Amino acid sequence: MPSDQLIREQLLALLAGGNAHMSFQQAVADFPPQHFNTKPPHVPYTPWHILEHLRITQWDILEFIRNPAHVSPHWPAGYWPNPAEEADRERWAKTIHQFRADLQALADIVTDSTTDLTAPIPHAPGYTIFREILVVADHNAYHIGEFAILRQVMETWPAA
Repeated sequence: MPSDQLIREQLLALLAGGNAHMSFQQAVADFPPQHFNTKPPHVPYTPWHILEHLRITQWDILEFIRNPAHVSPHWPAGYWPNPAEEADRERWAKTIHQFRADLQALADIVTDSTTDLTAPIPHAPGYTIFREILVVADHNAYHIGEFAILRQVMETWPAA
């Protein structure tokens, strides 16, 4: 067994969720379409806004890892959709599909045994893929938990 196999397995588990936090799939399952654009009490964004924020942030980190020419969005506005933007079923599905695709791309990087997780990223000295995967997993866990609480406050969990 390669010496970093355990680390790779643990990073994959962290990205997938389900240990100390709910998975993305569990959080978004059966979300009622009539509430995609509902702002919960005292919250300045909608459920779709938070999912789109997750997608944008994860995409940015993925591109930072794999594309030396990538330019990140302006912080913080570039990491959130415009507050007036709304999602229909198609846009909701696109956000979820792209989030999952980018999450899989990150998992593929971790799974690739030729990826040196601890070497500096060539175009970003001081940063490693290991660090970036931890940042993605941490950010995702935080906002997936926030999304789940919004669902509770909004009473949008399935009756079962």
